[in-house]
Amino acid sequence: MKKYIIYIGILTTGLISGWLLFGNSSNVEENHNHETSQTENQQWTCSMHPQIMQPEPGDCPICGMDLIPAETSADGLTANEFKMSTNALALANIETTVIGFNTTPKEGLFLVGKIKENEKTNAIQTAHFGGRIEKLFVNSTGEMVTKGQPLALIYSPELVTAQKELLTASEIKNSDVSLYNAVKNKLKLWKLSENQIHKIEKSKTIITNFPVYANVTGVVSTKMVEEGTYIKEGQGLFTIANLTTVWANFDAYEKQLSSIQLGDEIRITTNANPNKEFKAKISFIDPILNTLTRTVTVRAELNNPKGTLKPGMFIKGFITPSNTKNNQQKTLIIPKSAVLWTGERSVVYVKKEGLEPVFEMREVTLGNEIGNSYEILDGLYEQEEIVTNGTFTIDAAAQLQGKKSMMNTKSGNVITGHENHIGMQETSNLEETTNSIEQINVPLKFQQQLHEVLLAYLQVKDALVNDNSNVAQKEASILLKNLQLVDMKLLTENKSHKLWMTLLNKLTTSAKEIEITNDIKAQRNSFISLSNNITKSVESFGANQKVYKQFCPMANSDKGAIWLSLNENIENPYYGEMMLKCGVVQATIE
Repeated sequence: MKKYIIYIGILTTGLISGWLLFGNSSNVEENHNHETSQTENQQWTCSMHPQIMQPEPGDCPICGMDLIPAETSADGLTANEFKMSTNALALANIETTVIGFNTTPKEGLFLVGKIKENEKTNAIQTAHFGGRIEKLFVNSTGEMVTKGQPLALIYSPELVTAQKELLTASEIKNSDVSLYNAVKNKLKLWKLSENQIHKIEKSKTIITNFPVYANVTGVVSTKMVEEGTYIKEGQGLFTIANLTTVWANFDAYEKQLSSIQLGDEIRITTNANPNKEFKAKISFIDPILNTLTRTVTVRAELNNPKGTLKPGMFIKGFITPSNTKNNQQKTLIIPKSAVLWTGERSVVYVKKEGLEPVFEMREVTLGNEIGNSYEILDGLYEQEEIVTNGTFTIDAAAQLQGKKSMMNTKSGNVITGHENHIGMQETSNLEETTNSIEQINVPLKFQQQLHEVLLAYLQVKDALVNDNSNVAQKEASILLKNLQLVDMKLLTENKSHKLWMTLLNKLTTSAKEIEITNDIKAQRNSFISLSNNITKSVESFGANQKVYKQFCPMANSDKGAIWLSLNENIENPYYGEMMLKCGVVQATIE
């Protein structure tokens, strides 16, 4: 019996020792396993393609960007607010800045435009009597004429009859002076001079072809008649422009109008002579907005005694505000990198005060550009902390949590804008990418000139691929020069000529917009129109070059955008290094 008691004691002691040694370790192991399971459950996603979810970090299989930790919960927050972990912020390289009012000098504005004839000095040379044009002494536009110079010879039956009446009246003028004076005054109303009337009386010879003399000195800008044309009294023959003064017409956007006033000084340079500067004052601001371009014409008048400024020249202008007394202004400004712009809305992300990183999407109203910053008119307040680096990543995190974001105005349904991106289906809403293009036969020389335009366009594209806005500006200048060298006179058919005129205007406008700014976001926005119209040009006329028409469905605010490339490999100019391989080859243009 005593032996059994000893065995039971030993067993009991062993059980107690085992519990003391291994009981707590099971809890430790359980806690350890719980932490491990949390790590194992961490999902990783792409900031630009939120539909990508992977259990470990790596590269996005679509665009090659580094994956970031995906947030799984944002409980207790408003529709505009969401939460990110400190670890996720560090991995995504998110930076924030406290904003405040800055007292900065008012900066001027850059505008682009063209030289135009001064309409106030234009004159229309009319026929003072009806008849048939027998001879034109001025046969083309651009010819210089001086006041009193003969322009044409006109046969006028009415004038022949009036001369016969003059000769008859002159024989009886001593007995009937009133009749003589009436006939003479009739000829004066037809702009015959006293000397001409006296010559007819003295020679007693009727002039059948009567000369028309220039009323003003200037350049013929419009020719309205040809030899043999029958004209009526008062009908226009020529438009004569006096180019000793010209207009400098600029296009100003809506948001720039608050900084432009009558009397502001503007410094003007031309593409033909960029080193020479002309100074003038703003003399006219068009009261009507162009609803198609959303611009207003701003005008200055320039003296042009030597004719160096020619109508049609491209020009640049820099406006300095005239009210120098108030040349300082207190403005709330934020870096451009903080703003996500959808075309209709401008969005920033505000970091809320608290222990955990919580962000709120905020729509703001932008004012003028000030260097690399925007003026804030509404939506933000002094001393608020906003995201200034990694804004796209923050926006993607909001999308993943079903919160309001740049591309999702309603919370609950996460709209990424890339639902069709996997598989790369062509979902562009652009009219330019859906319309069929009719090929037009044009001379080989025109194709060669268009080929030079295409090569310059490709240089602009490569600069945007490399995220280099300064190079894009320089290449856009070369593109503009190549566009000017295209000889549209080679297009003899009316259809091809009109099409190129339309495309040339759009190409020039887009290239100028890229040339005048080093804001790569604005350049890429203008590159959309530039690509659409260079593609139309190549598809319509050909350019002696095989090119690939490529497409990104998420560019242009998810409407999609195209571009041309000589290489079949995708290099996206709308996102550059951030999403270099996003896109597909849509077509090959031989």
